[in-house]
Amino acid sequence: MKIGVISLGCAKNLVDTENLLGLLHANGQEIVTSYEEAEAVIINTCGFIESAKTEAIDTILDTADLKDKNLKKLIVMGCLSQRYKPQLEEEMPEVDRFIAIDEYPRLPMILSEVLGERITGSYGKIPRILSGKPWMAYLRIADGCDNRCSYCAIPGIRGPMRSVPQEELVQEAQRLAGQGVKEINLIAQDSSRYGYDMDGQLHLSSLLKELNAIEGLHWIRILYLYPDEIPDDLIATMKECEHVLPYFDIPVQHGSDRMLRAMSRRGSRALILERCRRIREELPDAVLRTTLICGFPGETEEDHRESLSMIEAVGWDHLGAFTYSREEDTPAYDLDDSIPPEEKQRRLEEVMHLQESISRERLQRFIGTVQEVMVERYDNLTEMYVGRSTLYAPDEVDGSVRFRSEAFHEPGDFVMVNITRAASHNLLGEETE
Repeated sequence: MKIGVISLGCAKNLVDTENLLGLLHANGQEIVTSYEEAEAVIINTCGFIESAKTEAIDTILDTADLKDKNLKKLIVMGCLSQRYKPQLEEEMPEVDRFIAIDEYPRLPMILSEVLGERITGSYGKIPRILSGKPWMAYLRIADGCDNRCSYCAIPGIRGPMRSVPQEELVQEAQRLAGQGVKEINLIAQDSSRYGYDMDGQLHLSSLLKELNAIEGLHWIRILYLYPDEIPDDLIATMKECEHVLPYFDIPVQHGSDRMLRAMSRRGSRALILERCRRIREELPDAVLRTTLICGFPGETEEDHRESLSMIEAVGWDHLGAFTYSREEDTPAYDLDDSIPPEEKQRRLEEVMHLQESISRERLQRFIGTVQEVMVERYDNLTEMYVGRSTLYAPDEVDGSVRFRSEAFHEPGDFVMVNITRAASHNLLGEETE
């Protein structure tokens, strides 16, 4: 059967999509990228925030229009299905089946029933098919979350934290390296807490040491580290493991202790500042990234100013921010969300304006240095290669390195680049001899 698969949302959702692709491929189904010729389309949705829900609904409706042509079956899975399945079934009869996340263990049987094709095997146990760049992959080390941040719906959607056993992760990483993957990015709702659900101990350092020893893996990056669980031994492990990048993605969400308590965040402003200071003390080349929420219920101008001063005190390399929006089934939903949207936007713009200046200043330190860059593509317009150094995470969330070279390079190659200029969030340079 010709099946098209659409993946929406975060990298963690992408891993689910790749597991689905592996299952379909192992059962002889034909994966097509032209949805016009697909006999079935499966949409893996996000349902975390309002904009993601809107994107998912629009995608479902647009795809359903193809039923007037070649499309016979439309299936929707993922977070939106998990969160709103009864309502969706009632309101969108054009969808043949909504599959909730907690139904994934029965996915082969469900797909067999809906598609009329024999699908066998265990979902998540069959090697997944990478859907993006073949030299880079995400490695999901846990699913679900035990943190009950007052604004977040993820624990209600994904359930409690469930760490993947270390031996399974090592085997998966070895398989990925064997097929040419050079960079893996560890992901979870809270990567720093890896293993805690199994025995009450943190096991991220142990996992990193094993992954670091895998032949073929050149870059290992960790995403989503909580500030209260970045112990000294984790910093030491990252310092001693040559392939583990000193990239710290720490979503602090606010710089005011009062707001952190209202958000039910563990830790404090002082802890954030101390951990960031400690990281840079031990790893001077460390890259620090964070995310912030602007306009959380009850946020005063003083709270906002504390976030600004925290941004200045840390000097984040990268920062993403968004305005607060109420989410159903979260403790914060019933709080007085009376801050006007235009005021939330003003605070967001003030945060991003400050960060722009900090990012520009911090990029200057790379001018005159030689950086290892992973090539991702060649830009015919500028006649420059585009890639990433250790400063940048995948998927263009941080920026890129653009460089000129007389040599030919394949995507996934590593090249040494002399940095000559910084522009916006990007670095520019020339390949060294």
